[in-house]
Amino acid sequence: MNEIVHIHTVNLSAVDLNLLVVLEALLAERSVTRAARRVGLSQPAASSALNRLRAHFDDPLFVRTARGIEPTARALALAPLLRTALEAVRATLAEPTPFDPATARTMFRLSMPDSLALLLLPSALARAEREAPGIDLLLRPLASTLDEADRLLLDGELDVAVTRDSTERAGAHQRLLWKERFVCVLREGHPLAKKRALSLSDWLSLRHVLVAPRGTPGSIVDEALATMAHTRRVALMVPQFLIAPAVVARSDLAWTAPEHVARAMQQSHGLVIKPVPIALEGFSLYLRWHDRFDRDPAHQWLRALLVAAASHARSQSRTGP
Repeated sequence: MNEIVHIHTVNLSAVDLNLLVVLEALLAERSVTRAARRVGLSQPAASSALNRLRAHFDDPLFVRTARGIEPTARALALAPLLRTALEAVRATLAEPTPFDPATARTMFRLSMPDSLALLLLPSALARAEREAPGIDLLLRPLASTLDEADRLLLDGELDVAVTRDSTERAGAHQRLLWKERFVCVLREGHPLAKKRALSLSDWLSLRHVLVAPRGTPGSIVDEALATMAHTRRVALMVPQFLIAPAVVARSDLAWTAPEHVARAMQQSHGLVIKPVPIALEGFSLYLRWHDRFDRDPAHQWLRALLVAAASHARSQSRTGP
């Protein structure tokens, strides 16, 4: 026959938890007077607290002897439980341990376009290796929508996300991280590479490569051309920015690219950079995180790391076509 065990829970709101501090002092001091002094009470107040403790536990807890007061068996049984409970409460109420990157062991999950990762991660990782050798970074795929990015940030599946969308929402924090403009990229030796500037007709006569991370046709470039009643031929569409420079370097395709990315790849791939012959609005990228982690020292360190890496990448980039 199974034994039924009844567990009686205590309504903590009906208990003055300060009494436990008095009980701890009584166990340590074996004197009402010294216990009162230890917890900052008057002797009558400490005596009153002891009477309330006796009523609650239905036990004398302490008895008078020639040496003062001595704990009963019940009080001695309570002592280790009391010590553990009060240590836990004090730890809960204590100031958090300062974040030390040098000794931290954790992983941060990031989401950003591969074009920006190319520019920021080398600097970020170099600094992380110096300051925080126990911290790892995991780059996750881009969220398909801002809603998805915000959900992942809320759930803690992402620590930070870099997005183009700067829509303000409750619980979301953001700061401007990166500004970009567009340039036209050709290979060295391209028939038009020696021209100082491409005309609109030159540019439209080219076959183009389009980077479409979502896998859907169309871009800022095509929208701008549509307002001018023009179209271009997209001969190749790829999902990642890092594919485009390698393709352009070995073909006559043109790439309308973010300038900083193009300049980072220019020397290694033998590329020529020229102004785009139409007015194109650039774009901005925003570092985004959730309010849950806004004041967390580790997350603050991560965000500062990425901001510093962005500043370093901009300073290292050559300017002008």
